[in-house]
Amino acid sequence: MLGISAFYHDSAAAILVDGQIVGAAQEERFSRIKHDAGFPVHAISYCLEAAGLTLSEIDRIVFYDKPILKFERLLETYVSYAPSGIRSFIAAMPVWLKDKLYLKQAIREDLAELGDMKNKDLPPLLFAEHHQSHAASAFYPSPFERAAVLCLDGVGEWATTSVWVGNGRELTPLWEIDFPHSLGLLYSAFTYYTGFKVNSGEYKLMGLAPYGEPTYVDAILDNLIDLKDDGTFRLDMSYFNYATGLTMTNKRFDALFGGPPRRPESPISQQEMDIAASIQQVTEEVVLRLAKTVHEETGETALCLAGGVALNCVANGRLLREGPFDDIWVQPAAGDAGGALGAALLGWHVYEQKERIAVPGDAMRGSYLGPEFDDEAIRTALDAADARYQRLDDPELMSRLAGLMGEEKVVGWFQGRMEFGPRALGGRSIIGDPRSAKMQSVMNLKIKYRESFRPFAPSVLRERVSDYFDMDADSPYMLIVADVRKDLLVELDEEQQKLSGIDKLNLKRSQLPAITHVDNSARIQTVHEGTNPRYHALLKAFEAQTGCGVLVNTSFNVRGEPIVCTPADAYRCFMRTEMDVLVVGNFLLLKEDQTPWEKDEAWKEEFALD
Repeated sequence: MLGISAFYHDSAAAILVDGQIVGAAQEERFSRIKHDAGFPVHAISYCLEAAGLTLSEIDRIVFYDKPILKFERLLETYVSYAPSGIRSFIAAMPVWLKDKLYLKQAIREDLAELGDMKNKDLPPLLFAEHHQSHAASAFYPSPFERAAVLCLDGVGEWATTSVWVGNGRELTPLWEIDFPHSLGLLYSAFTYYTGFKVNSGEYKLMGLAPYGEPTYVDAILDNLIDLKDDGTFRLDMSYFNYATGLTMTNKRFDALFGGPPRRPESPISQQEMDIAASIQQVTEEVVLRLAKTVHEETGETALCLAGGVALNCVANGRLLREGPFDDIWVQPAAGDAGGALGAALLGWHVYEQKERIAVPGDAMRGSYLGPEFDDEAIRTALDAADARYQRLDDPELMSRLAGLMGEEKVVGWFQGRMEFGPRALGGRSIIGDPRSAKMQSVMNLKIKYRESFRPFAPSVLRERVSDYFDMDADSPYMLIVADVRKDLLVELDEEQQKLSGIDKLNLKRSQLPAITHVDNSARIQTVHEGTNPRYHALLKAFEAQTGCGVLVNTSFNVRGEPIVCTPADAYRCFMRTEMDVLVVGNFLLLKEDQTPWEKDEAWKEEFALD
C-alpha cells in the first residue's frame, strides 16, 4: 500500500507491507528544496526500494486529499467574497484549470513514468479526504486500541478542525469546523504579521513567545476570534485577507496592532514578542477547550493528534499536564507529509478492511523510516569528498565522542535511518553538551546561521527524564514541552529578573543552560534503547563520563536547508559550518584533519531563508 501527499507543501510518500510501516520520507530530503511540493518521485522510489517492491507489485496507491473538493471550496469562497479577491482569483484559475483539476491524470502519468509502465497497468489510484488522512495518521499508528482523535491545521478541502473516534480499524468522523474559520490560519496570520514565513515560520513564533508578555490576548479575543466555552470558534474575516487575497492580513488588522507587518529579517521588537506570547496563549486556550469538549462527548481516555497545529509542542505539554485525557499521542509527521502515511493506512484498514492491532509504544518505529547507509556506501561517499576519517568500533567511538562533547565540541551525528517528520531525533542531528553556557549561541549563529532567540531541545535518556524535567512520560518525537526541574534552576538576582525581551537570552537559567528556554521550559525528546540503541548508547557514554544523561539536539542542516539525507549531504554541511566533529556511522571526522574548503559564502544563497 503506497500513500502519497503532494502539490501543496511537504510532499511525501509512505509504504506499508502487510499493514506494517516499512518506509516513509519527505521529497525535500532528496531534492534539497525545503518544503518541496512537487510530485514525490524520489520519495516514492525510496519507499519502493525500502519495501523491495516494484510499482507493479503495489496493491493500491492512495492520495491524501481530494482536489475536486478543494476546487469547490475555492470557487465557493470567491463567489461569496466577490468582487473582492479578483486579483487572487485571476492568478489562481489558470493553474487550477490547466493542472490541478486533472491531478488524477497527472499523477497516473508521473507514476507510469516512474514505474516504466503503461498507464492502464498501474495499480488502482484512490483519493482520501485531507482530514481523514490526518486522522488515520494519528490513530492507526498510535498505541491505543481506541481513542478520540483531534485534527487541527490550516485547511484541507473544507475542514480546518475535525473530531473523530478510532476503535480497532474503524475511524468515525463526529464533527468539524470549516474554512475560513481556522486556528491554523489564525496562527499563520500572526506568523506573517511578525515577519516570518507562513507554513515554515510558525515554530519561530512559538519559540519567540516566552520573550514577550501576552498583552494582546484581549484584543485577539475581542476582535479576531469568537471563542466559545466548548472551544468552537469563528473568525471575524474583516481582519484577514487569506480567503481571497494575496496576503494573510489586511489594513484593518494592521490598525488593530498599530502598524504594518514586520519586514522579514528586520530587527524583532518587543511588540513582536508580545504578539507571539498573546497568540500562543490564545491557541493553547482553544486547544484545551476543544480537548475538554471532545473528552466529554466521546468518553475516551486517550487522545490522538495530527495536523500542523499538533506540532505546537507547548500546547501539547499543557494537554498532557492539565488533561482531561489520561494519555495523548501525537503523530511525529503531523503536517501534510504525514498525510501520505495516513493515506496508506486508510488503504489498508478502510479500503482493504484489514484489522488493526495496536502496537505497544506505537507503530512508527521511532519515526526512523528513511534511508540508511552501510559502511561501504559511507566510505565511498567520504572518499569521493577527499575526507580524512577514522573508523572506530562502537565502544571506542562512543567514549571518544563523549569526551569531545565534554570539551564543548559540536558534533554532526549521522546514524541509521533518516527521520520522518520535521524533527531530528538522533538519526540526522547536531549534538553537544547541554551544560555549556555558550552552546546555544554557538549553534545558532556559527552552525545553523539562524536567529539567536531560537531554543534547542534536549535529548534525554528515557529512564532519567524525571531527574531533569517535571514530567515522567514518553516523548520520543520531541512534541512535548515541560519545565526544567526547579532544583536544577539558577536563581536570578533582582536586576536579572527585571530584564525583558531579548535581553533575557544570555542569562544562565539552569545547570543545563543550552536547553533551558527563557521560561525555564524545554522541548523534550526521550531516547529509548529499543528504537535508537546507538543514540541511547552515546547518551549512556556521555552520562558515564560527565554524570549528565542529556544532550543538546538540533536538526542536521543550516537555516533554509532540508535535514541532510546522505553522507555527502552531511559532509558538505559539516565543512560549510563551524561544526567540530562529524560522525557518519562508525566513521569519525575531525574538522582540524580536513583539507580546508575555500571560504565561499555564496553557498548560503543556495537555500531560501525559512
